[in-house]
Amino acid sequence: MTDSPAADELLFLPLGGTGEIGMNLNLYGHAGQWLMVDLGITFAGPNAAGVDVLMPDPAFIAERADKLAGLVLTHAHEDHIGAVGHLWPMLRCPIYATAFTASMLEGKLIEAGLEEEAQVTLLPLSGKRRIGPFEIELITLTHSIPEPNALVIRTAAGTVLHTGDWKLDEEPLVGESYDRAALQALAEESILAMVCDSTNALVDGDSGSEGEVRDALLKLMSGLKNRVAVACFASNVARLETVAEAAKAHGRKLVLMGRSMRRVYQAARDNGYLADFPPLVSEEEAAYLERSEVLILCTGSQGEPRSALSRIARDEDPNISLDAGDAVIFSSRIIPGNDLSIYALQNRLARQGVEIITDDDHFVHVSGHPARDELSQMYQWVKPRIAIPVHGEERHLTEHARLAAECQVPLQIVARNGSLLRLAPGDPEIIGEVPSGRLALDGNRLVNRDSAIFRERSKMANNGFVAATLVIGADGLFQGPPMITAQGLFEEDSDEDLEALQAAVIAGLRGMPRKTRRNDADLQQETGLLIRRHCRKTHGKKPQVNVHLVRLGDAGQERDLR
Repeated sequence: MTDSPAADELLFLPLGGTGEIGMNLNLYGHAGQWLMVDLGITFAGPNAAGVDVLMPDPAFIAERADKLAGLVLTHAHEDHIGAVGHLWPMLRCPIYATAFTASMLEGKLIEAGLEEEAQVTLLPLSGKRRIGPFEIELITLTHSIPEPNALVIRTAAGTVLHTGDWKLDEEPLVGESYDRAALQALAEESILAMVCDSTNALVDGDSGSEGEVRDALLKLMSGLKNRVAVACFASNVARLETVAEAAKAHGRKLVLMGRSMRRVYQAARDNGYLADFPPLVSEEEAAYLERSEVLILCTGSQGEPRSALSRIARDEDPNISLDAGDAVIFSSRIIPGNDLSIYALQNRLARQGVEIITDDDHFVHVSGHPARDELSQMYQWVKPRIAIPVHGEERHLTEHARLAAECQVPLQIVARNGSLLRLAPGDPEIIGEVPSGRLALDGNRLVNRDSAIFRERSKMANNGFVAATLVIGADGLFQGPPMITAQGLFEEDSDEDLEALQAAVIAGLRGMPRKTRRNDADLQQETGLLIRRHCRKTHGKKPQVNVHLVRLGDAGQERDLR
């Protein structure tokens, strides 16, 4: 495996975010060093029992940390910066980001106790910086968060455009518009490869503008008479400003709810955004206002159980409630995998008589990623020799590659996480595969996603758990019946089931040879089999079983097992 890329080589290695949406980690190798672009997380689905967050395993580059020139962050979304606080101690490299992204990262570094060690170098918009053998230039784009940047990565072996997340929004409302001139100028440089966002490669047309959403939301809210809550992605600062404009236009007081919502609001204000945001009222103050005077901007658009909207729906907030005749606007899209939690939240609200408004009903959201017309436009401007789709599932990547071919891009490479690509010299090719595992944030520790821990949790969740304790004298005789407890298998008040299980174990133990009784491993194995066989016969389940042995030092007399 390549430890030190040659002086004439340019390598690309995705370890996260290629073949999936989320937890982006990309590496470029040249002249003996590596450059990392983004280091993000994704939210674990229901199959990761007890885990909220997953992130790429950086083992490949952690083993080569002395050759890691730096980490450049394209923008402040969690799937691009969320893993920095967790994984930076394995890397200990310089970090580079624009001001807003650095503000969003600061809190994560403080939570991780790294604010003194992990220093962040600020990059100006459209700025340039030499990082090891890489010359970096930022090109301002538009997205659903301030300060998204494409990276022009120039090396002696060739130049790559790494787009990050982007769209072509003519009316982004917050922040700079995209730098058309800088993008068009790249065609004069003979760009070797464009590594590009594929999220909406299956979507025809364009992604739409934040300005259009603002007009639609202002009109929609004019017809809502009672208390209104708007749930959206906290990072969409333009959407926050739109809701604030709606509050002003319709004479409502604005309440901000949710930790991440307040954090983004503060970061935006600190960096010169949301300057005309109206004064906020607290949740306590809002409780005393007429319902027609209140507009709530909150987290919870993805049905997160600990979000502000979920707490309100469960009537757990001490100040804010939603009643029949109120309305909730879900100004967001459904992220795949969140469907069930979102629908559960919406159903709970609907049962309370709350009106639910989504993008299925009204124009209340636009994507932050390029649809097919925008992708085609980008290829026409940049004219790369190679198209490398990233940030998408398999179907997005393959369709993106087809579109690039239609746009007359000579070469397309559909890579996977762990695919080591040599972009130069010569024709591009995949020259190896690198392990690209997943780490799960399990409580306060990082655990390999393939750990037996999660398999055992899954088995317990699906089949229940039984613990049995056997007390055995020094003479090998049982000192009374086994003590058995069961969880997730029998009804709480079902003593009959537990007694039947105990009887089955006792019957099996009676006939067990003395030799088996004297061998701990054999006794535990056979007792476990007795329990699983009984539970499979009576309940169709094969629970996880733990058998504990207590051997007494002095010989005791075996008690009656009946």
